[in-house]
Amino acid sequence: MGIIKDRFKLKADEVSAEIKDILKTHGDKKIGEVTLSQVYQGMRGMTGLVTETSLLDAQEGIRFRGYSIPELREKLPKAAGGSEPLPEGLFYLMLVGELPTEEDVAHLSSVWQRRSHVPNHVFASIEALPVSAHPMTQFVVAIMSLQTESQFSKLYAKGMNKKDYWNAAFDDAMDLIARLPRIAAYIYRRKYKGGDHIQPNGLLDWSGNLAHMMGYDDEGFKELMRLYMTIHADHEGGNVSAHTTHLVGSALSDPYLSFAAGMNGLAGPLHGLANQEVIKWIFELREKLGCDLPTKEQIADYVKQTLSEGKVVPGYGHAVLRKTDPRFTAQMEFGKKHMPDDPLVQTVWNIYEVVPPILQSLGKIKNPWPNVDAHSGALLVHYGMDEYEFYTVLFGVSRSLGVLASLCWDRALGHPLERPKSITTESVKDWIQGKGEIWGD
Repeated sequence: MGIIKDRFKLKADEVSAEIKDILKTHGDKKIGEVTLSQVYQGMRGMTGLVTETSLLDAQEGIRFRGYSIPELREKLPKAAGGSEPLPEGLFYLMLVGELPTEEDVAHLSSVWQRRSHVPNHVFASIEALPVSAHPMTQFVVAIMSLQTESQFSKLYAKGMNKKDYWNAAFDDAMDLIARLPRIAAYIYRRKYKGGDHIQPNGLLDWSGNLAHMMGYDDEGFKELMRLYMTIHADHEGGNVSAHTTHLVGSALSDPYLSFAAGMNGLAGPLHGLANQEVIKWIFELREKLGCDLPTKEQIADYVKQTLSEGKVVPGYGHAVLRKTDPRFTAQMEFGKKHMPDDPLVQTVWNIYEVVPPILQSLGKIKNPWPNVDAHSGALLVHYGMDEYEFYTVLFGVSRSLGVLASLCWDRALGHPLERPKSITTESVKDWIQGKGEIWGD
């Protein structure tokens, strides 16, 4: 591997074994108000952020300003003839804290339409990448290219008053959200449809226009996009994309820079890329078994094989939830209404019956239930969208609603630069031996 790389590997193995031993013996010891295990293991469960837009409960699931997903599907305004909530309404709720009227939602749709123009240099930036580049790479490059339009950045350079930070951040957030469907659809048509682009339809809502520009004018798909954009919008502040957007924004980076950073986090396999991994796993399951609708017994055998190989069953388990993700349930209800006989969707439901008992039998898994990613891909494939690498871009468009609403609140409330204290393993060993404290001011 090379001298330096070899030395690094030896040292890393040594320290890793040392940390494992430390945590086994001292993991429950408290440093201030948290345990040593929490410090080492991803700050899991440590309360250290304020996010106004949503709250995740281990038993009830996500609540947006106090409203559950079933309540949002009932109470938020809908498109004419539709039954799923318009995500414009959810953005309004997260931003203002009150349920919007139909007039509020219509106004927001109109505002986003007026702000949706994407400069030509953004498309040129996308075109400079090879078509083979992952859709998320193209998405982030486009957002960074769009940063030239940031009002926050321009006004800050001129000496903007701190009291006006929220105003500039708000305008950037509105412009960015308005432009994302055009950018996402452009990437989709470029990568998968030979660059045959479709112009926006100014009469459609935000999600409906995204579906149209991607080339899906089926009303069912537009309804799916409205549901998808609503349920993926936010998941309180500790997840990678939300926390990263907040963290980078705390340095007063403008909303374009902050959101681009969050999207780089979303692209990780343990976060937004998981929805891609789920449908890929199901495709592999069906290919190996040579059938479109495997039996529950066949699924159980494949799951056990997956686990025996040291792999995880994608789409199952969650860092916080201890029940079936309400976002999964919402998608399952959508499937039962629109596509009850689809073999792929039925396979998702069969997996749902098979996997939790197997995971529970292992005795080590706190949450054997499906999360949002376990279902979304099958619904998209039903309408012909089987380009699963693109699914995370859709997730990203949706997530903009929550993280940018939160960023507006960060600036309005004057939240400071985020700067937690870090420690070294050497200082931990000294502390264990009573040679001093390891928390700082």
